[in-house]
Amino acid sequence: MHGRGVLMERRAFTRVVICGLIAVPLNTVAQALSARFRVGYLSFSIPQSATELLADSFTQGLRDLGYVEGKSVTVERRWASGRLDRLPELAAELLRIPVDVIVVQGPSTVRAAARATKTIPIVMIAGSNDPVGEGLVESLARPGGNITGLTYAVSPERFGKQLELLKAAAPAISRIAVWWDGDLALFRQSIATPLEAQARKLGLEIQSPVQALEPGAYGNALETIKQRRADALMLFFAGPSYVYRERLASLAIENRLPTVSAFKEVTAAGSLLSYGPDFSAVVRRAAVYVD
Repeated sequence: MHGRGVLMERRAFTRVVICGLIAVPLNTVAQALSARFRVGYLSFSIPQSATELLADSFTQGLRDLGYVEGKSVTVERRWASGRLDRLPELAAELLRIPVDVIVVQGPSTVRAAARATKTIPIVMIAGSNDPVGEGLVESLARPGGNITGLTYAVSPERFGKQLELLKAAAPAISRIAVWWDGDLALFRQSIATPLEAQARKLGLEIQSPVQALEPGAYGNALETIKQRRADALMLFFAGPSYVYRERLASLAIENRLPTVSAFKEVTAAGSLLSYGPDFSAVVRRAAVYVD
């Protein structure tokens, strides 16, 4: 049960590529591929973690397009190791190298890169629930500026489907806790209103989000959820807690909270169910925008 990510400027991109291949001799294209391009890859995650497998999906996407790491392309990876406060520093480090393009994973990461540069192209992977409303791009068809890429979650109908499946699996639920590991203002701007609207259709109550910014706070966050007498949990990820999804799944089970999220990787880690895109496919597709 996984939908597609929304591709920005896909048709325009196709036209540009076709025109370029018609106008440029094949030997020139070969020379371009033989050059050494530098791609920055910025993640909030921890190296040697499950999230690194997603970065590998991006590298595979480059290989599918004919790029060989270490020969035609160098990928400079920077990991915030769960510390969102390090993202601005790491973005600046990539600019000093310098890189030709920055690939960013997640909402907090795209904002750090956007503040760091208005000229180096930024390709975002699942960087926003509402890229237009959040001011990241001018429109989905014509992003403008230096940001493009993929957003996995444009339509709010996905919230309704997630809640519908959760209620089908646990019919007695009524109070839904929300887990959030990012800026609360961003949650209220992009998620809160459509989520609450979808919940009302099903007779469910959405509680105010519980903010958990670091692993040390996860136990307290679950205790807050218990005190509010929530009987189910929705996991939303903007930052590092995605890396600790096995721990979150274990805590939810201990607290008898049926859990839903957008990512199948979270279900594989032990949560009850998920409904959303194939995230590894979204990451792999980002290579097209880099190309």
